[in-house]
Amino acid sequence: MNSAKSNLVGFDISWDEQDSEFDLQDQTQDNEFKELLESYNTGSEVREGSIVEGLIVGIANDCVQIDIGHKTDGEVPVQEFKNSEGEMVLKIGDKVEVYLDSFEDNDGEMILSRERAEMLRAWDRISVAYENDEIIEGEVIARVKGGLSVDIGVKAFLPGSQVDLRPVKNLDKLINNKFKFKIIKFNKKRGNIVLSRRVLLEQDREKLRTETLDNLKTGAVLKGIVKNITDYGAFIDLGGVDGLLHITDMSWGRINHPTQLFEIGQEIEIKILSYDDTRQRVSLGYKQLQEDPWLKASQKYTVDKKTKGVVVSLTDYGAFLELEDGIEGLIHISEMSWSKRVRHPSKLVSLGDEVDVIVLSIDAESRRISLGMKQMEPNPWELVKEKYQVGDVIRGKIRNITDFGLFIGIEDGIDGLIHISDISWTERVKHPGDNYKKAQEVEAKILQIDTEGEKFSLGIKQLTPDPWEEASKSFPPGTKGQGTITKLTDFGAFVEISPGIEGMIHVSELDVAAIDKPEEVVKKDQVIDFIVLSTDSDERKFSLSRKAHMKGLEGDKLKEYLSTVSDPQTAFADAFTQAKDLGTETASEEKPLEDKEEKKADDKI
Repeated sequence: MNSAKSNLVGFDISWDEQDSEFDLQDQTQDNEFKELLESYNTGSEVREGSIVEGLIVGIANDCVQIDIGHKTDGEVPVQEFKNSEGEMVLKIGDKVEVYLDSFEDNDGEMILSRERAEMLRAWDRISVAYENDEIIEGEVIARVKGGLSVDIGVKAFLPGSQVDLRPVKNLDKLINNKFKFKIIKFNKKRGNIVLSRRVLLEQDREKLRTETLDNLKTGAVLKGIVKNITDYGAFIDLGGVDGLLHITDMSWGRINHPTQLFEIGQEIEIKILSYDDTRQRVSLGYKQLQEDPWLKASQKYTVDKKTKGVVVSLTDYGAFLELEDGIEGLIHISEMSWSKRVRHPSKLVSLGDEVDVIVLSIDAESRRISLGMKQMEPNPWELVKEKYQVGDVIRGKIRNITDFGLFIGIEDGIDGLIHISDISWTERVKHPGDNYKKAQEVEAKILQIDTEGEKFSLGIKQLTPDPWEEASKSFPPGTKGQGTITKLTDFGAFVEISPGIEGMIHVSELDVAAIDKPEEVVKKDQVIDFIVLSTDSDERKFSLSRKAHMKGLEGDKLKEYLSTVSDPQTAFADAFTQAKDLGTETASEEKPLEDKEEKKADDKI
């Protein structure tokens, strides 16, 4: 079936197949109605298929006798003369219009119908009302598929979308109520009538809208009805005009959803914040009806003032406290504890907690207040600064062991760190846990106290002299010595020249003949003779040569040889760099990671 359009001026309403689900009768009744319309005689001549006037001459239990001026009277079922309460609405002697279906049926009786006459007359009135765009009145009598059935003299269909301006959830509540309608679809052949109440409401709304627009002014205070609620705000019906009350303009305080303050259908007083006449957009405010609490915040929350608030939000960087409606302050994660590295604020506070704080700073213009929690307690780092000095030797128990060092308990809530590079001068410690256990008591020297950075650095190796200093004095360049090979690599051999001190012989310095691999001329644990080529105290490196010893170089020849191989651009420098890259790094190379790794350790504690 092709879609039809309303002939209502100013309304462009298209109706698809789904809007035509409602028919006045079932298929059989539909066909009968078509035949009735086709046979209907609108002339004044009394003949079959016309409406005639008759006189009630008799009323029996089951029928009413009607005299239409024919040689015989016709009979109409008595039910067609009763109202919804079952009472007769006419009496003998009353005139009535009836539809003449047939002068004689197979039994020779005249067939009349009052219902058909009323329906055809009603149809005529409805047709005129449709053509003249008139308003009609009807009563909702039943709920049907897709909408409601309405009695307007005949049954008509009211789609659910045309009941009101907004969708009606409970259509049943409209049954037995009378309303005014516009006919928006009229199909005479099928006897199908579609109504709309919405178009009338829209017309009324447009009139009200015009009046409201005339009164819209920024700063005006009006009343409105909450029409719809979303996550970001509420739409308020001001009277034909909708305005948006954004969630940020509902309260000076924090709200998570508009339903905390409003509900659909509620009447509220609001303030016009702005009105765009071109786009006809209205922005509304509810909190603006009250004084902004930040106007007096600077006088109320001065720096160093102690106060309290309720935790209303937690983030990775801190906790927000509501000090009063509309005023919140931030406790940064760094202001929560003197001695603990707090991984997340939830480790110390929870939503809804009441917390005592001190005001650290306030910027009323930016609406920001910085709060401190740890400042409510004495700073333990000030005590540490007074009690301990760099160079002091202390004893303490190991509180935690990590990949990068040992944490030693100093004071309540304060630990000192012995970095892995400060455990031994000579031993390459792969993991501190290999040599130490939790709760073990150790002795260490204080290397650094940083109260601002809240760091306390300790060292075990600093308890004894640095053996590298003694070794560098004992093995200057040109010194002959003897040592044991501890390790072979592709680029050379490492030799222990004194307890815990190693030097390296590059593969090019292992033999007078050219070789590809150290294994061709030496082996691990072999004792060899060497000459020291160069030393680097800062890098803690000794460059050695077996070849120079094998050549028996001495005096000027040895000096000339040393100057050649000690050039930074030679293969020796490259070999030391390669040794570092291949995993022979010293503990000092890990030190820059201390801050990052120390934080990880505190997170685990």
